[in-house]
Amino acid sequence: MSWLGGGQRGSVIPTPQNLLRWVYAGRLCVAIAIYLAGVMKFTVVAPVDLLITSFALVASVVVTIASYWVTHIKARPPTRTFLYGQALYDVALVTTVVHVTGGPQSDLTPLYVPLIAVTAVLMPPASTALVTALVGIVYFADVLLGHTTAMTAQVGLQLLVFVMVAAATAYFASRVSVMGAEREALAGELRQARLEAADVLRSVPTGIVTVDQAGHLLYCNPAAEQILGFKERQWRGRPIMPEFAKVAPEFWAAITATARRGVRAMRVEATVRRADRTFPIGVTTTTLDVEPVGEPRVTAIFTDISDSKRLEELHLRAERLEAVAELSASLAHEIKNPLASIRSSVEQLGRAKRANADEKFLTSLIVRESDRLSRLLSEFLDFSRVRATECRPLDLRAVATAAIRLVREHPDCPEDAVIELTGEATPMEGDEDLLHRVVSNLVLNAVQATGTGARVSVRTGRPGPHELPGGSGIESPVSLAVSDNGPGIPENVRARLFEPFVTGRVGGTGLGLAIVQRAVDAHRGLVLVESTAGQGTTFTVYFPSARRKEEAA
Repeated sequence: MSWLGGGQRGSVIPTPQNLLRWVYAGRLCVAIAIYLAGVMKFTVVAPVDLLITSFALVASVVVTIASYWVTHIKARPPTRTFLYGQALYDVALVTTVVHVTGGPQSDLTPLYVPLIAVTAVLMPPASTALVTALVGIVYFADVLLGHTTAMTAQVGLQLLVFVMVAAATAYFASRVSVMGAEREALAGELRQARLEAADVLRSVPTGIVTVDQAGHLLYCNPAAEQILGFKERQWRGRPIMPEFAKVAPEFWAAITATARRGVRAMRVEATVRRADRTFPIGVTTTTLDVEPVGEPRVTAIFTDISDSKRLEELHLRAERLEAVAELSASLAHEIKNPLASIRSSVEQLGRAKRANADEKFLTSLIVRESDRLSRLLSEFLDFSRVRATECRPLDLRAVATAAIRLVREHPDCPEDAVIELTGEATPMEGDEDLLHRVVSNLVLNAVQATGTGARVSVRTGRPGPHELPGGSGIESPVSLAVSDNGPGIPENVRARLFEPFVTGRVGGTGLGLAIVQRAVDAHRGLVLVESTAGQGTTFTVYFPSARRKEEAA
């Protein structure tokens, strides 16, 4: 900024510091001009007047330097006392100049006018009235005493001009100050609104992206960066549509269609394909006309819907299992009774004395297969009868300890299998029998799938704050995680893993995980599975730690 800097950008009137710069400059110019005029007319001007002009110049330089040091170098705001001092000195300087140049006949009498105007701008009306009265008094005294001139109409007119200038300037300055204050208040409210809007957009978990008609990125919030996997500072103002087409083709197509057809809003689902993961997002696009003749901008609002998709799949799975359970119960009852009769009859035929060896072999085969079918039907009945009948306070870790002890004694558990239990005591309310079946089925499946060298880890505790899928609705959750070092679950089995009769193990019935799912649903919980080929599988179950009030009643 130059020494004679302009007013503050956007202000209606100059700031006090900038206006004082002009005062300092004008003061020095007046003092220097009068001094030079006196020197050039030394033979005409009286020595006393030359001495006065020299003193005025030196005093003006000293006062101006000191004032500039206070207001601009030290950057102190001008106080009322400081402004009074400046006004008094300038009144004395202008009076000296007017006195030396002829008093009432001086051509420099109008210098009082800018002095009064500046005072009216810098100071309140009462102070302006005092300074104007002082100007009138000293001018009148100089006319009458300094030059012994009688009161004339010209002197009265000068005094009237001083009063009118002071009144008019003070009025307009006050009005401008009021308008400036109102403008500053509106600007402050606008800045606050923008800051609040920016804070909201930065904090929401929904991604927001705005592009212009040419596809240049205009804005994106942190959530959009996290979802799409790019940084705004690298793409702002650059064409980003090719990047969108590579990461999420459906997202790119939605923005392009909105820009071309001018559709105000549309809702689509897109898939984001990043290096670390692939997941769905829900997208809404809108157009925004900033100016009547300007090109429209396209804004896309989107969010990660992978959690909601997963929960939807879990609910559909639970509904399918409930329907299968009802059908299983009906069929099991209808089949089990005739099967028992058939087994009993064949067994009696096999005991007959006239039965030969072949007939005895066939009857024993029928009895053995009937027993196998009976066991299968019993598992069907167990599957259909999964209900939380007796919920009470218990420790999930203690339930897991008992279930692991039982699995270690199972014939399918390898001798070298290692089953580790970690985690803290985990209190909750639940059906101990169902929870025992959940843990035992998951652990048994883990050791059976892994085989020799099985390493199974069971952990109980409370999940992290962002571990559950959003919208799960599980209050105060507890978790059970069972991990193994097995070969992983084949891709063709994983999608139907919890359905009855779906198994990846030879000889398995495919009802163990279906029973787990039903038991978890009975506790209003969720069961999730993560599996990587050659790196093992982890089943994670989330339970609410307490029953709802309506369930406890």
